Order: sequence, then structure tokens, then C-alpha cells
Amino acid sequence: MRAVIVDCAIYRDGRRTEGPADFSDALDEARASGDAFLWIGVYEPTEKEFDLVRSEFGLHPLAVEDALTAHQRPKLEVYDDSLFMVLKPVVYEQESDTVTTGELMVFIGDSFVVTVRHGEGSPLAAVRRRLEAEPEVLKHGPTAVLYAISDAVVDHYIDVAAELQVDLEEMETEVFAPSSSVSKNTAARIYTFKRQVLEFRRAAGPLAGPVARLASMGVPFVHEHSQPFFRDVNDHLTRANEQVEGLDRLLSDVLSAHLAQMGVRQNDDMRKISAWAAMAAVPTMVAGIYGMNFDHMPELRWVWAYPAVLLLMSGAVYGLFRLFKRRGWL
Repeated sequence: MRAVIVDCAIYRDGRRTEGPADFSDALDEARASGDAFLWIGVYEPTEKEFDLVRSEFGLHPLAVEDALTAHQRPKLEVYDDSLFMVLKPVVYEQESDTVTTGELMVFIGDSFVVTVRHGEGSPLAAVRRRLEAEPEVLKHGPTAVLYAISDAVVDHYIDVAAELQVDLEEMETEVFAPSSSVSKNTAARIYTFKRQVLEFRRAAGPLAGPVARLASMGVPFVHEHSQPFFRDVNDHLTRANEQVEGLDRLLSDVLSAHLAQMGVRQNDDMRKISAWAAMAAVPTMVAGIYGMNFDHMPELRWVWAYPAVLLLMSGAVYGLFRLFKRRGWL
């Protein structure tokens, strides 16, 4: 079981203290103290590995199933003995310009916090270090942990949205650049980017409801004076969601503009092809007539007939060239 437990500690009056090695005894000690709580972090446990945690902390079977299965939407569930929240941290990969999401489940209850992490996108280690450096915040118990985790996840949403905004500006520059510098894969890149934004929206959008509930009164296991802090998280989340929605709308506009540009360029190409075909048709027609070898053609016995016909064809082609050039077809 110790292989999946990332960290386990008792916090008394906002400070980390040494406790029993077995987390069952540590929970009993925290509850007996009255001013302490146990925080245990678990990484991708199996059902068998998590069974002991479930039984010791009295976690609801439905919440345990969600925590083990993963692939959940952000949500907040209230049970008799605990509060269960699902968050989806987002990670932006600089090298590949992709967005990946992890999953983070938080159980809080009577003198305990249990966090279950799936994937790599999780701020828990940094959150724990920051809280341990701020005992005034940590002494508020499990609610402080829930707030710090939510705040860290949402703040990272804003950072990722800013990175995506930079990528979008670069893509806009490419789309509206001269035609010679536009990549043939621009449409594919825009669509791929839109998929990244959609992945982001799936993580951030559904979290608005749970955070709004935490910012209201009367949520069990949440400290009654924590509403202003969760309202601050809700404000940041609203800002992140607005940024993501703006990115999605701009991407749709950029894709439409790119497709319109491609249509205009195709029309230009067709006009150029038609113009060159028209210029080639005139000498072809004249040459075709003379290639029929009629006996009774007045100009056949004329000395200057051959140069005159060549001059006629050249003049017709030049006239068409000037006409198409003036109209912008060439």
C-alpha cells in the first residue's frame, strides 16, 4: 500500500507533525486531538490498494468508484461522512503545443483529507509545500486544503489560457500572411488547435458549478468563513472560462477566414488558367485552319501570308494578355 501513497502527514495548528507510521492510527490521533487533521495523498491506486483507505475513512462507495475509475467530469458531491470533489488540472506541453488533462479527486471529512491523483497534471506537491509555509492558512483544516488545491488548479488554467493566446496570435499571423508563405497544413493546424481548446473547455467549464456551490453557504465539511476565498476562486475560473470561450470563437473565425482565403486563391488560380487557355486557343484555332490544307485559299500564294499569319496570332495573344492583365486575371 505504501507504494501508492505519495505523502501522509498530520497537521496540528497549521504545522506538520510527526505521527504514527500507519495512517489508521494517524487518523485516530488527529481526531482525538481536536485541532488536527490527516492529509494523505494517493497516486493512481487500484481497487485493492484503495480498499483500506475506503474502509478506514468511511468513504462512500460511489465516490470511491469515481476516484478509481477516473475519466470523470469536474463535480462536487456531498455524502454523509465526506465531501467529494473532482478537478481536472491542465498541462500545456511547450514542445508539442498540446493540452493534456489529469484528474484530481479530493475527499474531505471529519479531520481528514484524501487526495487521489491520476495523470501527471497535478499541482499537489507545490500546494502542500505552499500550505506548509503558511500555517495561518493551513490551521483552518481540510477546508484550507480544498481551497488551496482549487485555487492552484484554476490559476494554472489562466496561465495555460495565456499560452494558448500566444499560439493563436502566431497562427493568425500565419493565416493572414502573403499566400506564398502560408503552409498547406494550416487548416489541419487550426483544427488540431481547436481540439486542444475543446479539451481545455471540458476541464474548466464544468468546474464552474462546483466552485459556485463552495462559494455559497451551507456546504457540509466546508468552513463557514471560507466563502470569500472560494468566491475569489470562482472569479478566476470565470475569467479563465471567458478566455477559453474567446479562444474558441476566434479559432472558428480564423478557420472561416482561412477557408475563404483558400477559395479566393483557387478562384484566382482558375482565372489565370482560363486566361492562359484563352491565349493559347487563338493561335491553335488559326493553326488548325491552315492545317486543313485547302486548295482554294486566297492567301496561300501570297508571299507574305506566312509572316502575316504569325503576326496576327502574336497580336491576338498580346491583345488578350493586356486585357487579362488590366482586369487582374494575370
